[in-house]
Amino acid sequence: MTEGTLPIDAGLLARLRSAGGAIRWKDVPGPHRRGRRVRIANLHEEEARVETWGTARSGGIAVDSGPVGALVLLLEADARGPPKGLGAANAGRDPAFPSGSLVATWGPARPPDDSRPTLGDVVELARYALV
Repeated sequence: MTEGTLPIDAGLLARLRSAGGAIRWKDVPGPHRRGRRVRIANLHEEEARVETWGTARSGGIAVDSGPVGALVLLLEADARGPPKGLGAANAGRDPAFPSGSLVATWGPARPPDDSRPTLGDVVELARYALV
């Protein structure tokens, strides 16, 4: 993906990528929903649950709806290209994400529509992970 494909200033995108390199990952043993990989992203003592599925062209990512989750979602969009769908699930909707989640999809799958954040909203939330 080239810079500028996401609606993110090139300098900020570089900072987000740098922060992404500092994330410590931990796999979460199953069982999980079929076809999903579940990991925990840890950055600056904050954690986010991350579930990924499918392929780069037809799959998705669900993350805890905090700064580290938003950062991980943006890094996935940086790698895959802008998502075809972006949504959020409210707290309590998905037991795997008790505090709510942000979901991006590529392909025909639809994200939850409890709310419809924009990539700009996700960028603003991810900025808090850059401390």
